[in-house]
Amino acid sequence: MATLAVYPGTFDPFTNGHADLVRRAARLFDRVIVAVAADPPKTPHFSLEERVRLAEAGLDGLPNVSVEGFRGLLVEYARGRGARAIVRGLRAVSDFEFEFQMAAMNRALAPELESIFLTPAEEYAFISSSLVREVASLGGDVSRFVTPAVEAALRARMR
Repeated sequence: MATLAVYPGTFDPFTNGHADLVRRAARLFDRVIVAVAADPPKTPHFSLEERVRLAEAGLDGLPNVSVEGFRGLLVEYARGRGARAIVRGLRAVSDFEFEFQMAAMNRALAPELESIFLTPAEEYAFISSSLVREVASLGGDVSRFVTPAVEAALRARMR
């Protein structure tokens, strides 16, 4: 039986740190779906369609990875797709408390789904979408942190 993992997030925008975690997950699972949240708690800068397209552009060449937008409860989406695991990234100790609570809630709602935590490569550990947006909004160079497609989209959005 093929193992499917879901890597959920807002991905506003998709960063090289996200891509690093997807590549790591793609080595561990037969299939990985990058699940872009349509209705996150915060208002995204990019539309769902833009966030899906930008994530796809950053993941060319990974045949066992797909990108999909989703609405509603993550565990229901993952269950409906036949996933066995939810992949989450931990950049720093500060991420742990939130992710631990989320994993516990997901386990209570869907005990058949495992939460798997991956850490990014050291060169990506400090990157977050919000920091990338802030640097871009102030005219800074974000080319080391995102793909060329995301960089161009950020430049166009910040004009």
